[in-house]
Amino acid sequence: MSLSREDVVRIAHLARLQIDEDKIPDYARNLSNILQLVEQMSAVDTSRVVPMAHPLDTVQRLREDVISETNQRDHFQKHAPSVENGLYLVPKVIE
Repeated sequence: MSLSREDVVRIAHLARLQIDEDKIPDYARNLSNILQLVEQMSAVDTSRVVPMAHPLDTVQRLREDVISETNQRDHFQKHAPSVENGLYLVPKVIE
């Protein structure tokens, strides 16, 4: 797919970008190359490719999930300006 000058001007307008007139052909060529690459990648059959969360086959070392601090909510809420049913009350900021 090849982009025309008008396509580049319209894309720049939609993206609210200002492009110099003399650079429009360069943008058209570069954007057309990008779209051509996307078309090539879309043509590849990926139906048997398993999705992966990370390119490396590693396992994250995680720490054991244990409680390391005692619950101090009551202590902290005693010092709060306003509390109701275990929740901190704050002033309304949106009218």
